Amino acid sequence: METAKRATIRLDTPSSTNPTNASMKKHVLILLLWLATLNAAIAASPKRIITLNNTLTETVDALGLGKNLVAVDVTSTYPAYVAKLPKASKNRSVSAEGLLSFDPDIVLAAEGGINKEIEYQLTAAGIKVVQIKQLYSPSGTYQLIKDVASALQVQAKGAALIKSLQTKVNTVISFVKQHPKKTKVLFIYARGTGVMMVAGKKTSVDAMISLAGGQNAVTGFDDFKPFTTEALVEADPDVILMFDFGFNSLGGIESILKIPGMLQTTAGKNKRIVQMDSGLLVGFSTRLDQAIIQLHNKL
Repeated sequence: METAKRATIRLDTPSSTNPTNASMKKHVLILLLWLATLNAAIAASPKRIITLNNTLTETVDALGLGKNLVAVDVTSTYPAYVAKLPKASKNRSVSAEGLLSFDPDIVLAAEGGINKEIEYQLTAAGIKVVQIKQLYSPSGTYQLIKDVASALQVQAKGAALIKSLQTKVNTVISFVKQHPKKTKVLFIYARGTGVMMVAGKKTSVDAMISLAGGQNAVTGFDDFKPFTTEALVEADPDVILMFDFGFNSLGGIESILKIPGMLQTTAGKNKRIVQMDSGLLVGFSTRLDQAIIQLHNKL
């Protein structure tokens, strides 16, 4: 009787081998692990961000971290609120002292945007520096978003943003292919008549013209070269494309048509001088779909 009674007591007493208790402990453990992971992610996500490139600024904003931007570079103009943020650069040049003054957790820059000396000084001060390579293509844009999201510890948001953008870009590219224009486009970079360059192959402008269904009127060289009357006449573009600030720096369409050789081109004769926001046109950013369709419509 004594033995049987002790056995009964042991069977009725809750123990770790009870399936219900084991299940409860398992769920509690999972919850604790989830909370620990969440806290780690929150702690790891930078609270003070500096971006030194317009596309990077746009991407940080699109990832929902615009509120964490403490400074941007002079090229950052979108979204509109970033114009009110402190500037971390003057004339596109940066200094370690200037960047450190904003007490950032992380500095995001385009590849080559920060020299080794400045990077070393920032790193020595405990600031994370990430330089991101940009390729001017849809896949390059998706990779940039992925790299920024990884640097900011918001990979899930990055994946969602990429998926959404891919859908929009694919739709726009499909539309462009169904409505080809084959327009010959000459891009002129200008800051007044004293600084005028034309875009050749292997440039961001060349890539965007192609995506929008046009053709670069320049095929004989890569990168940018100084503008000449002879090159303008020889290219004989259907459309002259410019950044909005370049268009304004030359005094608008009437002044541009007075440029020597302009009226000898098809574009000049038809007054086909179009302009676009520089950040949108060549940013290859989270607004890539908008850039492609806007340029396509202008062509």
